[in-house]
Amino acid sequence: MLARLDADRAAVDAAARRVMRRCDELARVTASETGIERVYLSPEHARANRLAAEWMRELGMSTRQDAAGNLVGRLDAADPDAPALMIGSHLDTVLDAGRYDGMLGVLAALEVVRLLRAPAPASSASAPHSDGAHRSPFRFAIEVVAFWDEEGTRFGKALLGSSAAAGSWDDRWWALQDADGVSVRQAFLEFGLDPARIGEAARRPEELVGYLEAHIEQGPELHRRGESLAVVSSIASARRFQLVVEGEARHAGGTPYDMRRDALLGASEAALAVERLCRAEHHIIGTVGQLEAFPGAMNVVPGEARFSLDLRGELDGHRDAVWSALELELDAIMGRRGLRWRADEVHNAAAVGCAPLLQDVVREGIATTLEPGADAPATLFSPAGHDGMSIGAITDIGMLFLRNPDGISHHPDEDVSTEDVAHGLRALAESVLHLAAERG
Repeated sequence: MLARLDADRAAVDAAARRVMRRCDELARVTASETGIERVYLSPEHARANRLAAEWMRELGMSTRQDAAGNLVGRLDAADPDAPALMIGSHLDTVLDAGRYDGMLGVLAALEVVRLLRAPAPASSASAPHSDGAHRSPFRFAIEVVAFWDEEGTRFGKALLGSSAAAGSWDDRWWALQDADGVSVRQAFLEFGLDPARIGEAARRPEELVGYLEAHIEQGPELHRRGESLAVVSSIASARRFQLVVEGEARHAGGTPYDMRRDALLGASEAALAVERLCRAEHHIIGTVGQLEAFPGAMNVVPGEARFSLDLRGELDGHRDAVWSALELELDAIMGRRGLRWRADEVHNAAAVGCAPLLQDVVREGIATTLEPGADAPATLFSPAGHDGMSIGAITDIGMLFLRNPDGISHHPDEDVSTEDVAHGLRALAESVLHLAAERG
């Protein structure tokens, strides 16, 4: 199998071009007339699942939509009860998104199936909407999974689909609402899903061999190194807060500076403190992405300000130490300005390490794409969150990064080259082969 893949460069190149075309096709499944917008439990969610399911069936895979709206395609092993290696990513997007974050990983998984599947029996070659009843050539099945709501765009809570698959759904999430006041529960019903059956989406550890995901790097490290691919060591821990600063609203013209309790200035100073404290710590990243002032009039000193904080770190302890330092800094800022502040923590996720075995097989897979004598593949940690953070609770996870020129993501300009996609497909397919060899 290794020799066939090594020799068949034309097939891998054709697969890469197909991935790029299908990323373009998925980009047209959008709720926005000016960009890509595809959110959880929307009509676009349903359209994307139907399209991806067609592509799965073309490969001889069985398909199903689980109780959370995730799409799963399966290629059985000779033993239909064998556990599965899950490969995939997500199909939902942020607002005004790029066309590769998430989608690339799902489409790459499909092409890996195409490269690795066992030949179909001659008797099934004419099956409708399929090029044959293919099967996994390994002792494990292969599943391609397209998760939903990894981004958390609609309801403000990320990883809903993969959390359901991991059996960690929290019933408090049913009450979350989107910008139009539609709750998660109502959206389930309108989509045709039964909230009472959410537990059926949960996978058991014994059903799975592991989870692999290919993803564009959402940063510039590979671009700076001049390398195509990297092994991912871990997914960063994350904490998110909504903070409120309370002051006093007064007339902008009539209130002298020594009497002002300007909540916006306090929040602004706090945002600068986030940058200062995080820049002083290795692999700690803090972002204030939202800032609002109230009452919001041009001629009124802001009496209240609200802002968000996204805090990420490679290690939980370092991240938490920065938050503790920031709490002290906020006390000092607000005390000096005569303000009050409070924080509501809305998200807390521990760092998740990629399994050593899966790091090794991904590393071996990448090595097959390199010139003889080249340096070992880069190993990077992921400051961005991924569905593996949820799935890591039930099975081992591994990830592969592809170069993203300039590192821009969550933006229409995110990019990846067809050549790097070809390298990524070969590396991912070889990773699966190495994993099969390791499992005997």
